[in-house]
Amino acid sequence: MFPTKTDKARDELQGGQRTLSQRERALLLMADGRRSLTDFSPLFASRGDAEQALMTLVERGYLHDPRTVAVVEAVEAAAPEPQPAPATEPIHVSTAADAFDGKRSLATTRMFLFDICERMFVRRDPRFALQMRDALREARDREAMLTIAALMLTEVEKTAGAERAESLRERIERLLPPAEVMH
Repeated sequence: MFPTKTDKARDELQGGQRTLSQRERALLLMADGRRSLTDFSPLFASRGDAEQALMTLVERGYLHDPRTVAVVEAVEAAAPEPQPAPATEPIHVSTAADAFDGKRSLATTRMFLFDICERMFVRRDPRFALQMRDALREARDREAMLTIAALMLTEVEKTAGAERAESLRERIERLLPPAEVMH
């Protein structure tokens, strides 16, 4: 993930506003779409702390991943409109957008799902979006994350089609840590 600032982050960095910690503000200053979690890690005691701070800033609307936004916007663009629209060429999402810097983790998956939730459901179904955000905050393991993802993907399939839901499902599988094998 190579996060960039949102308008909310730019407002935070303006003089006079101080709602975030110094480290969080430093992370916002560095977030330019070219730096990754690896670049932010020295600001924190551990990579996990950096990942948690990054996830929190995404969840609170200060940062977003432009590649995730591109995927979600492509899904939204493919959603059926109330009135018939003229046929257009299909939207192709480059596989380069699926590359990410970092290891598979629940935190990275959670950030991706929060972003999908914000971009796809907040305006269409605010109640569903709230339920999904609350569930994501409580998800502590792979199975819980998969359950939430399945609910969200069912809604994506209804609005944007099976192909879009499947492409997001594949992305989620690449972000999730592998299932533990029991011997």
